[in-house]
Amino acid sequence: MYTFLRMVKLLSVVALFPLVSACAPEVGSPDWCKSIEEKPKGELTMNEAKDYAKHCVFK
Repeated sequence: MYTFLRMVKLLSVVALFPLVSACAPEVGSPDWCKSIEEKPKGELTMNEAKDYAKHCVFK
């Protein structure tokens, strides 16, 4: 019985993962630019900073 409950929990996490991961806006979209602007500058990665400059500043 314990292994069945464990398997059900594992399957539910695997099934819900695509729903949660699909919530991020596409890089370069207006929503993405706005979320990067609101993010503290110390938390930006180099890739985020490069993409922000490419898609949001230098259009």
